[in-house]
Amino acid sequence: QVQLVESGGGLVQAGGSLRLSCAASGSIFTLNLMGWYRQAPGKQRELVASSTRVGTTNYADSVKGRSTISRDVAKNTVYLEMNSLKPEDTAVYYCYAYHQNWSQHWGQGTQVTVSS
Repeated sequence: QVQLVESGGGLVQAGGSLRLSCAASGSIFTLNLMGWYRQAPGKQRELVASSTRVGTTNYADSVKGRSTISRDVAKNTVYLEMNSLKPEDTAVYYCYAYHQNWSQHWGQGTQVTVSS
């Protein structure tokens, strides 16, 4: 069973930066894909960014150019660095992963609040 634990959320002013972390139990080599979704109040969950095991990345248009997803294999951790934050980035951010057997796993979520 893969467990994902997020950290790094919080309150930040518009224009600021945050780095979210998602630590996976076990080796992330067993994970075909890791990434982040977010869900704002009253809205559907949306993909923010993802990274495959071979390093292919994908970003939502809304964060492209101001976000970077990266992996630290030694720490079994994936990061999402977000810059130039906007109030509309306020959401609960969820880490997710697809195991090599394609089972899907989710973290508990971390709140990001951007004040104007």
